[in-house]
Amino acid sequence: MRIRAFVALAAVLPALASAQDTQKRLAPGEIVWPPSGGGVGTSGIAAVQTVVLKGDPTKPGLYTLLLRVGPNTRIEAHAHPDDRTAVVVSGTWFFGYGRQFKETDLKQLPAGSFYTEPPNVDHFALTRSEGAVIAISGSGPSGTTYVDSRNDPSRK
Repeated sequence: MRIRAFVALAAVLPALASAQDTQKRLAPGEIVWPPSGGGVGTSGIAAVQTVVLKGDPTKPGLYTLLLRVGPNTRIEAHAHPDDRTAVVVSGTWFFGYGRQFKETDLKQLPAGSFYTEPPNVDHFALTRSEGAVIAISGSGPSGTTYVDSRNDPSRK
């Protein structure tokens, strides 16, 4: 009986340890950026590099992403199923809501700006010559659905 209990406890401890291991500190130079974009809960455009800082956007629960969006990047109208908030960390992000990309509907958001991505609300974005870094937090599971499926990079 004790051996079974020990085996069961030994099997559960690594999962408990990782679930409770919530302390993380990263300076900007310690963040390892992937070579190109992609990932659940992002636009999927190659010019958008994504790092998952906390959680897993494919599963229920809190997650935080850091996006580095290259210069002169246009992201067509799309939505995510989860409720998200975002802060512009650096650069300038041009962001708008709607089912169609319209430059006149973009709002210029410099570093320090905050915005929301409500569930299933279409939005679009743009960077100019400097690009931008964006921190996004949401409650998964996440995903991305483009208004016009022809704009979905995962289908190309």
